[in-house]
Amino acid sequence: MEDAGSRCARVLRQEDGLVGLVWVPFPFSDQPFAIGVHGLLLALNRNAPREGVTEHWKWGEANIEVLRMPPERLDELLAADDEGRWANWVARGEILDDPEGVLDGYRRMLTDWPRSERDRKLLGEFSQFLEMCVRAKQDMKEGRVADAFSHIVDSIHHWARIVMLEEGLHPGLRVWSEVRRINPGIYKLFEELTTSGESAEKRVQLLLLACEFAVLTKMKSSCALLLRILASRAAPWTVQELMRHPELHGLNLNLALVLQMLVKRGHVREEIPVLPLGAGTPVEVRYAAV
Repeated sequence: MEDAGSRCARVLRQEDGLVGLVWVPFPFSDQPFAIGVHGLLLALNRNAPREGVTEHWKWGEANIEVLRMPPERLDELLAADDEGRWANWVARGEILDDPEGVLDGYRRMLTDWPRSERDRKLLGEFSQFLEMCVRAKQDMKEGRVADAFSHIVDSIHHWARIVMLEEGLHPGLRVWSEVRRINPGIYKLFEELTTSGESAEKRVQLLLLACEFAVLTKMKSSCALLLRILASRAAPWTVQELMRHPELHGLNLNLALVLQMLVKRGHVREEIPVLPLGAGTPVEVRYAAV
């Protein structure tokens, strides 16, 4: 650990409520946002504000980024860690202090990776995969080929991350080097999209067909968590009830879109209360497992 980081760490050790301290020297796993910063100190502190605090410290010529947060905030960041940077930092950074074994617990979780957490990630990635497909399709209908191309690139990227999750891998910043190894077919589609001599319109059309087929084949397995929640009680669920469910909290999830697709494919059913004829009032749709 560099001297400046060590000195900054000594300051943080004096703070009440500290339960974990990690040093991450930069550059670290090709993090482009680390340019100009020599390292990061992640301080887990029960007394830190709920949303966390970021500070930039300077010691001599060294620039140190200091992140203070309570453990529950790190839970949220790991759950919504689309690029895998938080998992990478916690798993591979240098643990300086861990008096209660909190950081060791996070590392064991990231190594063992319980099925419930993987299912959360799968659902979040599938939601984004589906949304980008829908956006690309709508762009093509309205003649916005450049926008469609951008969205289909995002879509296949989320598809690749789904494949990695299915293999038990943590998607990080180097998605395509891993996908090329574990699923050459998807990598070939990505190459055709980005390097083919066909027109952009033709490339988007071909990739849309592949992505739409993948949506159908990945839907049930990727939405296993949501389907389990729906089946966990006899009464149907409102959208708001689902959004408040602790297992869905913190996910980047287009719940309405995913539910409508599941209904369309017969994996979920809508329940609409029957009102007296002429009632003239809207009814709230509820959702239940099939």
